[in-house]
Order: sequence, then structure tokens, then C-alpha cells
Amino acid sequence: MIGYCCIACAKTQAADFDGFVCPACGNNLDIIYDYAAAAAAFTQKLGSQPVDIFDYAELLPVVTESAFPLRIGATPLYAATALGEFLGLTNLYLKDESGNPSASIKDRASAIAVQRAIDTGADIVATASTGNAGSSLACLSAALGVRAVVFVPETAPAAKLTQLLSYGARVLAVRGSYDDCFDLCMTACEEFGWFNRNTGHNPFTREGKKTCAYEIWRAFGGELPDRIVVATGDGNIISGIWKGCRDLQAAGLAARLPRIDAAQSVDSAAISHSVHRLREARSDTTDWTGVEVDKVAADTIADSIAVDEPRDGLAAVRAVIESGGEAVTVPDAEILDAIPLMSRLAGVFPEPAAAAALAAVKRMRASGTIDATERVVCVVTGNGLKDTGSAARAAGHPTVIEPRIESVRTLLPRILS
Repeated sequence: MIGYCCIACAKTQAADFDGFVCPACGNNLDIIYDYAAAAAAFTQKLGSQPVDIFDYAELLPVVTESAFPLRIGATPLYAATALGEFLGLTNLYLKDESGNPSASIKDRASAIAVQRAIDTGADIVATASTGNAGSSLACLSAALGVRAVVFVPETAPAAKLTQLLSYGARVLAVRGSYDDCFDLCMTACEEFGWFNRNTGHNPFTREGKKTCAYEIWRAFGGELPDRIVVATGDGNIISGIWKGCRDLQAAGLAARLPRIDAAQSVDSAAISHSVHRLREARSDTTDWTGVEVDKVAADTIADSIAVDEPRDGLAAVRAVIESGGEAVTVPDAEILDAIPLMSRLAGVFPEPAAAAALAAVKRMRASGTIDATERVVCVVTGNGLKDTGSAARAAGHPTVIEPRIESVRTLLPRILS
């Protein structure tokens, strides 16, 4: 790590800068590295299996003195052959992030953020969350002996609230939206001196999530796919994956970059609206100074991507536009349909937000946006057990029978159909 660069105005700060946002314009910061120094170490990793995200220490902003207490990352990349055939794709893959300790991709961000908090002497870390980021922070804080305070909407799924409380976090259920939680967390961190893990605002969260791109590159033997499709709310996951791809290119390790596609609900589509507006209005995609990202009134079944004001929105918009990707919106009905579709044809059980990425792939294939032979990676950001209520709406209910063989015999045609 050699410093920071503002995502909007491109002003730089030294590595010892102790703020989280650009002091010149107030926008989010990107961490920069000595990429040449990392190239040789990354090349040596090809052909071996990753241990965890700290396998990529050369391009991470923290240093662990001993083995990390939980395995973060090193998640599987599945060839989804049957699912691909159903959609008309010969090279569809699922990057399944549900194997992380708290069952979502957010653990990558929390591992780096909590380690950074420890490095700076903090003993309380706080975040706003619809559930997954909070569960992740609670999990990692418990493992590392740090106290966690999590602000969540009162309407967060019960399974996520249970997970948060089980890890021992102080959970504050706010009568309001995720954005209300975010603003309250920002104020509390400033007033009480807590370390702020808030997505986007804290540049270290993006650094954890970018390691997902490193693993995809490694799994394909030092190449990146044609497309990576990411469910998008705050914008931090998609901007992190784009950051990881750009890191690999800057280090001379990737000959070409993929298109990065944002998948959003039509009822929470701030990033998509912004991408389409900016593509129509601007020919210059190099100067991002003063660019504003749209705000919406989010209301979607996919709680993990229900965001009014994307807090890493500009970085997300840049990821889509700079990569030549698509910003796709899908209705909640298609998101719900994608849950059993992925589960039954690939054996991977996604929460609604993760299913949104598959729903977007289905739409893009149907419209011809994705060619049949493109290598497409769909990022499965979280496990379906995070929100079983939504999954049940899509999957249906069991058939209740009497404990007699006659009951099974009667249903045999349905069972075998």
C-alpha cells in the first residue's frame, strides 16, 4: 500500500492518511499499491489452491502477525452446466460466497476492516447493515475479540437478526430504512469515537471484497472471464470486484478485463438509473469530478440490495461504465423465481439478492446481450438460509400426508413427474 486516490476528483493522499474520505471533495477513497512488487508473488500462486484472502497479502492494506482465526475466502467456483444449458449458456459459473464464516461475501470486507481497526487501536467497531454486513462484522469481531455495534432496520429478516445476536453484537434495530441506519451509525461513530466499518465510506471494505476477483482469476489459470455479474445495492461489492480486476491488470497479470454487470431490483435501482443517465449524457468517462449518483425510494424483497442512496455509488457506476458492462433491473418476481432455479439446477441455494444476479443473467441471455459462448461468472453473494421466508414464497410448501404407504402410493404420479 502506497496511498489513497479519490474516486471522484483523483486527488491523492499518503499511506499514513488517517481519514476515510477525500479531504478535498468528501468522496470515497481508493487504496493504491506498488503493483510491480506484487506481480511475481501472484504469478507463483497459479496452480495452487488458495488458503484464504491473506494469500494475497501483497495487495492488501493490513498485515496479520499470525494465522487468522477463521478461513475467509477461498470459496468455490462451480461450473453450472445444467443451469447454463437451461439458459442457453455453455460457460456459466457460480462463485459461491456462502461458504464464508457468516455465509456471505461481506466476510471478506469485515476481515480487512476489523484487522485495520485492531491495527489502529480501536476496540469497538460499528456498522449499518440490512443484515449481512452486520452479521459479518459480528462474526469477525467475535473471532478477533473486538466489540461490535450494529444498526439494522427493524424489518431486517429474522434469520439475520438471530445470527447477529448469536455472535454477541450489540444490535440496535432502527425504526427506519437502511439509509437511516447508515446516517445514525455515522453520527454515533463520530460522537463516540468508534471505528466505522460502514460500506463504501470505509475504503478498507472494498479491499476485502476485491479478493473475490483474485480467486476467479486464479481458478481460470491466470485469466479473467468475459463477464462478472454482481447483485448491487450500496455498490461496494461490484466496485470491489472491479478493483480486483484492475489490480491484476496494473500488475501485468491480466491481459484483458471483463465486463462488470450490475444486477438490481427495479424497486431499488439507483445505480442502474445513474449508469443509463450518464451514458446518454456524457461522452467523457475519465473525469468523474462532480458526478452525482441517483437516489431512489427502495422497496424490494431483496433486502441486501435495498438502498435509497448508494454509499459507494460512484465507484459502482464507474465499474459498469469503465468495463463496458450492463446495468440490469429485474422485478422482484423474477428474483424470487431465480432462487429455486439456481437451487434445482446447480445445487446452490441463494438469498434473494444473490438470486438477482442470476435473474439478470437470464434477462441478458434472453435479449442477446450475452452470447451463448461467453464465459460468465455469477457471484452468489449470500446463502438462502439468510432469508427463508422469501425462499419459501418461491419454492412452495411440502405436501402433508398420513404415515401410511397408501398416501405415498396415491401421490406417486406427482412424485415421479
